[in-house]
Amino acid sequence: MAHPVRLRIMSLLTAAPMTAAEVARELGLTHANASYHLRNLLSGGLIFVEGEEKIRGGIAKRYRYDVARDREHRLSSGPLSDEQLRAEFAAFAHELIRRTRDANFPPSSKVLADAELWVDPEKWAELRNRISEALVELHNVAQPPRTPGTIRTSTTAAMFEMESE
Repeated sequence: MAHPVRLRIMSLLTAAPMTAAEVARELGLTHANASYHLRNLLSGGLIFVEGEEKIRGGIAKRYRYDVARDREHRLSSGPLSDEQLRAEFAAFAHELIRRTRDANFPPSSKVLADAELWVDPEKWAELRNRISEALVELHNVAQPPRTPGTIRTSTTAAMFEMESE
């Protein structure tokens, strides 16, 4: 998952199932490159095949990302190593940098927070769960790219406990 193209593909596949050709067109990739990344995401259990359809005499798979399914998969697969988590966080940080290049920052629509805080463990768990639920809801209401009446948004959240110094 810790690859910028795979992060973008997973974002696309949140709102609607897409074929490799559709992903390639939306992200400006070759069909082969999109297929390669989709196969990697599929083999890693991060996306699933939602259906197939006949296109020009062949069969095209429609891939989908489901954040709830991803969470279940991650829980059943066991924890990621610290190195794997660091790679994911680094990929998220690079993706955030890429997204800000295309950003529109109207005065009232942005939320930005960065903090290293000491908090009560029970309050931490409560807030982490509420934010996690809000992120799942955001994924659930996502629409396919360029749906009329929608706006393109960016959301990145990273919450984790740190070692005491």
